[in-house]
Amino acid sequence: MTGPRVVIIGAGVVGAALADELSAKGWDDITVVDQGPLPATGGSSSHAPGLVFQANPSKTMTQMARYTVEKFCGLDVDGEPCFLQVGGLEVAVAAARLAELHRRAGWLTSWGVPASVLSPDECVALHPLLDRDLVLGGLHTPTDGIAMAIRAVEAQLRRARSRGVRLLERHEVVGVRHDGERVTAVGTDRGEIPADVVVCCAGIWGPKVAAMAGMALPLTPLAHQLVWTGQLAPLAGQAREAVRPILRHQDADLYLRERGDTLGIGYYGHRPMPVSADEIVAVDDAEIMPSMLPFTEEDFAPGWADAKALVPALREAKVEDGMNGLFSFTPDGMPLMGPSRDVRGFWVAEAVWVTHSAGVGRAMAEWLVDGHCSSFDLHACDVNRFWPHQLAPDYVLARDCQNYVEVYDIVHPLQPMEDPRPLRTSPFHPRQRELGAMFLEASGWERPQWYEANAGLVQGRDAPVPNDWAARYWSPIVGAEAQATRESVALYDMTALTRIEVSGRGAAAFLQWITTGNVDKSVGSVTYCLLLDADGGIRSDITVARLGRDLFQIGANGPLDVDWLTRHAPDGVVVRDITAGTCCLGVWGPRARDLVAPLAGDLGFRYFRGARTYLGTVPVTALRLSYVGELGWELYTTADMGLKLWDTLWEAGRRHGILAGGRGAFASLRLEKGYRSFGADMTNEHDPWEAGVGFAVKLDKGDFLGRDAVVRRKDRVRRRLTCLLLDETVMGSEPVYDGDRAVGYVTSAGHGYTIGRGIAYAWLPAELAEPGRQVHVGYFDQRIPAVVAEEPLFDPGMTRLRG
Repeated sequence: MTGPRVVIIGAGVVGAALADELSAKGWDDITVVDQGPLPATGGSSSHAPGLVFQANPSKTMTQMARYTVEKFCGLDVDGEPCFLQVGGLEVAVAAARLAELHRRAGWLTSWGVPASVLSPDECVALHPLLDRDLVLGGLHTPTDGIAMAIRAVEAQLRRARSRGVRLLERHEVVGVRHDGERVTAVGTDRGEIPADVVVCCAGIWGPKVAAMAGMALPLTPLAHQLVWTGQLAPLAGQAREAVRPILRHQDADLYLRERGDTLGIGYYGHRPMPVSADEIVAVDDAEIMPSMLPFTEEDFAPGWADAKALVPALREAKVEDGMNGLFSFTPDGMPLMGPSRDVRGFWVAEAVWVTHSAGVGRAMAEWLVDGHCSSFDLHACDVNRFWPHQLAPDYVLARDCQNYVEVYDIVHPLQPMEDPRPLRTSPFHPRQRELGAMFLEASGWERPQWYEANAGLVQGRDAPVPNDWAARYWSPIVGAEAQATRESVALYDMTALTRIEVSGRGAAAFLQWITTGNVDKSVGSVTYCLLLDADGGIRSDITVARLGRDLFQIGANGPLDVDWLTRHAPDGVVVRDITAGTCCLGVWGPRARDLVAPLAGDLGFRYFRGARTYLGTVPVTALRLSYVGELGWELYTTADMGLKLWDTLWEAGRRHGILAGGRGAFASLRLEKGYRSFGADMTNEHDPWEAGVGFAVKLDKGDFLGRDAVVRRKDRVRRRLTCLLLDETVMGSEPVYDGDRAVGYVTSAGHGYTIGRGIAYAWLPAELAEPGRQVHVGYFDQRIPAVVAEEPLFDPGMTRLRG
């Protein structure tokens, strides 16, 4: 036998894809179980309209959709295709949407999918049913199309069965057995199935099944309306399922697809209709199938009116059939993939639509068999990415419903969630409000983007106004705060950063093995490190401060770092998330020492050192670090002392010209200094050498997780994270061109107010990442000249940091 005993719960498009991919990788003891009949089991896959639009702001989601398209194009059932590659056309009837389509075309180009924005006449030539007078343009993606979901399920299950996979239909799962530590079996109404690995692909039933393993799954089934019309005169006699491109009219929350001589119309514009997974009827009790609820005609009325406006032929047609079909939604709109924190061997692959299903199947198979996924970066899909408050039922319901409402909205990269807020506030929040903070939100934290109290700093400074898109959630105060930080001293609220305490005998040895840095140094040392996966890919970048012989404080990037360290910690080593009980102020600028030294006494330790001391009456952990490229400290204290820390610094700082700086200024200063941001500039798919952080890999310290793989990758660099200078400001995810050839994409970007230029970091082929090389960035419908620059752009000699 090769591989463990695996039970996949759910035989929809995800479960079928996983069974196919997992068996193709050699595991041969796999059972797929479903409560319904195969291949139409009664879940979302059984009624899904199958539209596959690949455009997505997430590279990972686009790549998984592209893989799904490529795989389905090669599948058939008895000669009948599993994918109709008729192309996709997203139309605009308003100027804002047309601009958005150019942005979406940029995503597709960045992620390697062919696309172009068409004129109204070109749109009508592709899809003659459109009203030429209404359409302003459209985004055409030739490789989009219609997935025949049930057929794709059958094709993949056939392949899996041919490799020995067992398929058990009409087996209702009634329990996931475990011994408190790991899974042992899946209980069904027809007996138990022994298992070493259980993967929940139950879709809308996911929360119910996951709860059997003690796992709270942040997923809500919501009803979505789909209708089929009667015959349309222009389609009369059409024998093929579909000829014209699938359509999206996102300003009206609509999509449309052909089915012979009729049209299917989906509508997201109605009120959210959540359903509890526990309330979904059983397969045998459903009138048609459990995932299809009765159609509520009154909810569809606005969508029907907009559909008839877009497609005049519909004005003579009627709605012949309709349903409210259940689909899965999550708090951030991303899938839920990965292992349970608490029960080893229990995995989930949930909240996955047909569009990304085969890609998710491949990713999960790699993760299970190889221990990591090499095809896609999954950090934004990992089920363990959520903070505890994001698993609260009220939060999950509110966010899932809001994501349903916003599914077709034009969303700005900085746009914060509006409800529920506020959730998490730092101890400094009262003072920030007094200073007129403009708050955005991150992981529930209220984070000042700028302060209206600093409006007076704008006068006499140069803060060029960016274009309309980049100017959203922006103020000239951002530029003034950035420049003033480099002139005096500023306070930055860094409380939203994740803080982890690692303690106990063996803590030093554990961190030596789990990180790339040499952390087994003297008490007071601070080390910039990477967490690597077994394949040498970057899982995170962290700072490790040694506060005692067996005590370390880690500055991390989120819950996934807590999860990673906890999973790997040996007995005797305690990993504890201390974020909520602590807070942090960054005190940075050329006058930082003048401010802090009289309050704290001796803080003369050098850059990347730290100590526990007092600042006035406040006990602090002071680390000589700076993410803005200026002299200063990160000052940590307990949450109860946070307000006192702010007030002490503020009062003493008045004579030094102290100001509060927001996240906008912080981002600008970071870019000028060339500091990487995990999740934007580098992710799991990148290695340290190509990301420009190879200096954090200490190969002479002995073995560490990922060492062999990262050594092999050192001489195989084919791309590099590259600094670009522009005369305009871009936002991120834009394509980069060498002539007419798309060669890379922007990660993070902004304006450098000290250097007076736009800055963009981008992934480019290594041969193009040479200083002085001219390229162009595709920004909406423009091509903006850019030049590769030496980095860091500011203070390359590090004199200000070390001063």
